[in-house]
Amino acid sequence: MQATRRDALKAGAVAATAVATAGFAHAASSDKIKVGLIGCGGRGSGAIRDSLEADPSTVFWTAGDVFDNKAAGTIRSLKEGMKDRVDAEGRAFSGLNAYQEVLASGVDVVILATPPGFRPYHLEAAVKAMKHIFCEKPVAVDGPGIRKCLEVAEQAKKDKLSIVCGTQRRHQVGYLKTMEKIHGGEIGKIVSTRCSWNGSEPWFNARKPGQSDAEYQLSNWYHFVWLCGDHITEQHVHNLDVINWAMKGHPVKAVGQGGRIGRRMGKPEDVGQIYDLFSIEYEYGNGVPLSSYCSHVPGTTQDVSETVIGDKGTVKMSDGYWAINGKKVHEYARGKGDKPYVTEHVNLIKSIRNGKPAAELTACAESTLTAIMGRMAAYSGKVITWDDALNSAVATMPEHLTMKSEVPVGPVPKPGRKA
Repeated sequence: MQATRRDALKAGAVAATAVATAGFAHAASSDKIKVGLIGCGGRGSGAIRDSLEADPSTVFWTAGDVFDNKAAGTIRSLKEGMKDRVDAEGRAFSGLNAYQEVLASGVDVVILATPPGFRPYHLEAAVKAMKHIFCEKPVAVDGPGIRKCLEVAEQAKKDKLSIVCGTQRRHQVGYLKTMEKIHGGEIGKIVSTRCSWNGSEPWFNARKPGQSDAEYQLSNWYHFVWLCGDHITEQHVHNLDVINWAMKGHPVKAVGQGGRIGRRMGKPEDVGQIYDLFSIEYEYGNGVPLSSYCSHVPGTTQDVSETVIGDKGTVKMSDGYWAINGKKVHEYARGKGDKPYVTEHVNLIKSIRNGKPAAELTACAESTLTAIMGRMAAYSGKVITWDDALNSAVATMPEHLTMKSEVPVGPVPKPGRKA
């Protein structure tokens, strides 16, 4: 594969625009909705199943992935259990340009579930192709990517295209009820916040004989900053998004620290260069602090939660528990109608059918930049402002990327070096 990333993006935009159609924006409830998947890993495969469960008229139409046979395998797997909902014969694509072929295949809706480093470029191409979008979080890994996402969000609004993001807590009953009470003043004036995602180490794939740098890093995307943005961005963005939601805005600065203490030892090109843990202190424009913690340290206490403290009470939230001053706001019945991963797709389809486009990209971009700002603070050892992060010129995507590219990996970040 010799095409450069820049050439691929340009060609994809032209091809996608040629097949663009906005006619689906006001489709009747009986119309078949053709859904395409870009990125056939675990989250992408789950998202297409959620889309099919969300509406009886959705059809799995096409799939693309950088690796050979991943798209075909996902289609084959769905056929085994949902044969009547799969119509993707001859529409399984592979390679770095697979997203272009998915967009040009006649789809109505695309699911973007590749490693996040690619998200801004795929969002841009999908909007140019006039497609409605479900995109996984985070939506970028650096400042230039965020700026592109914000531009895309404005263009999607002009074109009346729906974009729903994979911040599923915003579609979950318990969180929705709790936010209504926070914003309704039940805990009074917010004076402090806290959130965390402390868990165990993620998956890791050993390098196979003959793999190029690009192939190896793509198969281990969670461990390389240009692909995942570090776990504060890839995972902790969920919790940061909840606090931004509660605060109705984003922090203005951050300071913090982090590092590697127990992760796989070795050269960064072999084991990646992301941190094991972050501890970040954010500050919102009104002076309210956010204490943010995230870690991948096996054997430590698991904690995935959000806390909002007001002058009249305290809210504690997690997946399955929401309480104000110890009194539950909502009783969660897992798997019995309270399915946020499905509901976000239900809401996407409803927004398209009702002609009232969903517009979630800006909020998700701001939560993603919140995470990037925290990462920059920890990597640099300096106070990083919102404008520092937003206007950063540091672009992490390799130039002229092909599947056979050599992709140099920088050292593990240390405070004092450039973020």
